[in-house]
Amino acid sequence: MRIGIVGIGGVGGYYGGKLAGEYERSEEHEIIFIARGEHLKTIQKNGLQLFTREGDYVARPKIATDNPDEAGIFDVVFFCTKSYSLESSAKEFSACINKNTVVIPLLNGVNSAERLRNVLPQATVIGGSVYIISHIEKSGIIKQEGGACKLTFGSDDQESAKKYSYILDILLQAKINAVLTDKISEVLWTKYLLMCPLGSLTAATGKTYGAIWEDSLLRKKASDMMLEVVAVAKAHQVNLSEDAVDKAMEMIGSFGYNSKTSMQLDFEKGRQTEIDALTAYLCKAGRESGVPTPLHDEIYAQLKQ
Repeated sequence: MRIGIVGIGGVGGYYGGKLAGEYERSEEHEIIFIARGEHLKTIQKNGLQLFTREGDYVARPKIATDNPDEAGIFDVVFFCTKSYSLESSAKEFSACINKNTVVIPLLNGVNSAERLRNVLPQATVIGGSVYIISHIEKSGIIKQEGGACKLTFGSDDQESAKKYSYILDILLQAKINAVLTDKISEVLWTKYLLMCPLGSLTAATGKTYGAIWEDSLLRKKASDMMLEVVAVAKAHQVNLSEDAVDKAMEMIGSFGYNSKTSMQLDFEKGRQTEIDALTAYLCKAGRESGVPTPLHDEIYAQLKQ
């Protein structure tokens, strides 16, 4: 089984590192990293160094490259790019993906699978979601700071979900906290319920998870923004659990005080952010479905200035 990881950042580095560490000497599975620049050169020379809450180690993939010809055909591929790079990365490596390839995006947002199907009509694309706080410390080094490290993947079809149990087995053997679901839309919107309001709010205010949690006004605003997400989800025939907002709010309090969202980190460093996949998507989906999203509209306008 040839397993590709496109994007060796915080997400791809952690899960790709787990896979590469487990199957480094395997004759059955090959792990292929797709990375770029100095990060790629360091991985090729020294392997990928990981600092995680489970321990520190060096992972060495079978192949680390930025060349589609060298990567070859994938049986399974995880896209772990930033949302704004998804289509371009998929097009660049489309020659590595055929009708037998299973494609799983592990991005923030709720429409990554749909976007990939438009670019890769030949492939089988299913949904994926992760809860993890990790980032590139420097070239060749990934640091995981928090999160449950849970990877959930699958479809909304009970029968088709069963077809991917072999992928689950591969992930579990690599000691990845993986779950195969037949309710992936609910999973994606449940994560989006946390990431969209918090990514937007932390980027707009410059406040960490902990600072928002201890500020009663910001905590209330976060909760109200989550209610906007619930309303838009319902308009898209995704009914989140009655306690979804309460659970999402509890998660805010469980993160480290100084933890920041990836959107906030990118915003602070002047880099391109995932505002289109998070804030802008909700505002657009709300308008199209007739659901008001005034709090997200306000923050979107602020962030786009």
